[in-house]
Amino acid sequence: MRKPEVSEELARRVVDALHRALDVDIAPAEALIAVSTRDGVDYQCNLAMSLGKRLGRPPREVAAAIVEHLEITDLAEPPEIAGPGFLNFVLRREWLESSVNALGNDPRLGVEPATEPRRIALDYSSPNVAKEMHVGHLRSSVIGDAIVRLLRFAGHEVLPHNHLGDWGTPFGMLIEHLLDEPPAGPSGIGDLNEFYQAARRKFDSDEAFATRSRERVVKLQGGDAETLATWQGLVDESTRHFNEVYHLLGITLTDEDIYGESFYNPYLAKVVDELEADGLTELSDGAVCVFPEGFHNREGDRLPLIVRKRDGGYGYAATDLATAKYWTTERGATDLLYVVGTPQAQHFAMLFAVCRAAGWLDGVHAEHIGFGSVLGADGKVMRTRAGETIKLADLLAEAVAQASDVVAERSELSEAEQREVARAVGIGAVKYADLSGDRERDYVFDWDRMLAKDGNTSVYLQYAHARIESILAKAGDPSTGAPVTLAEPAERALALTLLRFGEALRSATSAYAPHKLCTYLYETAVTFSRFYEQCPVLSAETPELRASRVQLATLTSRTLVLGLELLGIEAPRRL
Repeated sequence: MRKPEVSEELARRVVDALHRALDVDIAPAEALIAVSTRDGVDYQCNLAMSLGKRLGRPPREVAAAIVEHLEITDLAEPPEIAGPGFLNFVLRREWLESSVNALGNDPRLGVEPATEPRRIALDYSSPNVAKEMHVGHLRSSVIGDAIVRLLRFAGHEVLPHNHLGDWGTPFGMLIEHLLDEPPAGPSGIGDLNEFYQAARRKFDSDEAFATRSRERVVKLQGGDAETLATWQGLVDESTRHFNEVYHLLGITLTDEDIYGESFYNPYLAKVVDELEADGLTELSDGAVCVFPEGFHNREGDRLPLIVRKRDGGYGYAATDLATAKYWTTERGATDLLYVVGTPQAQHFAMLFAVCRAAGWLDGVHAEHIGFGSVLGADGKVMRTRAGETIKLADLLAEAVAQASDVVAERSELSEAEQREVARAVGIGAVKYADLSGDRERDYVFDWDRMLAKDGNTSVYLQYAHARIESILAKAGDPSTGAPVTLAEPAERALALTLLRFGEALRSATSAYAPHKLCTYLYETAVTFSRFYEQCPVLSAETPELRASRVQLATLTSRTLVLGLELLGIEAPRRL
């Protein structure tokens, strides 16, 4: 069984006390245990406040009854009843020391994997073939990958799938253009965007080419061998471009995770047939549609999900339905997660409603993990000065260049080290700026802010870690296994923060909210800074105290490294 976090254990004991005192049964989650922001208090419980009215008794009286029957002395001091009925908990020094010492040889830092792991299909990134990845793909890739890492660390099986846009009518145009003008050199198509735009210009201006393009679509959909081979070459060339970005960005997607629109093409007709057989479809202007219950436009008209167009073709709604059915019925997913921009919220709500009506989500959790946009300094969606979308590869190259100026200040690093550290700092800055805020909100892309050495930035965390590594290098003996003692308030504060790592991870993972882990890591770095200022490490008064503080520094370093790794960010040892 998973060892409960501190807040969970406090909640369990409060609930047990409530049952003994007042014969009231509630779930531990209702105990309302929270980390306290008040000095001298570790955790606070607001349960008596919420129960007072329900029980018809003063909240302080309810709180007193809980305290009287609370078995807590091994974990915390008897709680103080504050204000109208808050319970304030202070953890015992002996318990803190024992718990933080237990982290010493634990590679997971006290976080145990899920006892009932789930099988989670997670859709993220999803660029389009024959188009460069642009800044609009940044958030899906970065947020999705962080969620993959968090879920896997939590012990779940994650099935990532990169839903490439690799099928449809534009590919007739693209294939025909590629046949007309094959790449001149061995490196393939140099600029995917220019390739796409050239094909579009030719399609719009040359009727003969447009006719051939339409005929090529028919050949593609009919399985013509030459057409399919050319199409596959176009997909492979695009994938090579995508992989370059993924490698630089530290995204864990591989070619085995590609499940493009083309993959689901053979399933589309069967999906529509099944929906029709279940009586879920209607004909509307010649198109086969499903009208899920509860969805209307501003005029009150029902909103359709078009599963087959009147010309017999299939749109992205049919593909999305086939995707959901495939991952639940053929791959046994217990959860379907989609990391896609917030503007698609209604589409996914309708999609899930249709899937539920079809019986494809029985016992399955489906969720759209939405996110806001990346904005420029003008508060509008980030674009180039010419008004074009910004290539993600160019943005990341600029991040590394910007970070090089920051890293160059550290002359003790060799040129090779500076290049490697600049890459870690620049890419980390971009990713952390994206992950550190609530994902549902837009954020303004600001080089100065994201590369700042203070405040809640990856650079600050990376510097904090490098500083600790420097301290440990000077300490020489890592003092592994040395017992931690917590005599000073700053030592206690750091130990308590380190023990909250599991709570932060649980909160970030359950809500698919990486920013909660970012906040925790920043608080950890700040708490260590205060500890270092107030508690000399290398010049501690006794060898035992020195070893204890070195051990606290070591645990802090490990916590920062693991936390950043779960966000997909590197922590250089020297910076």
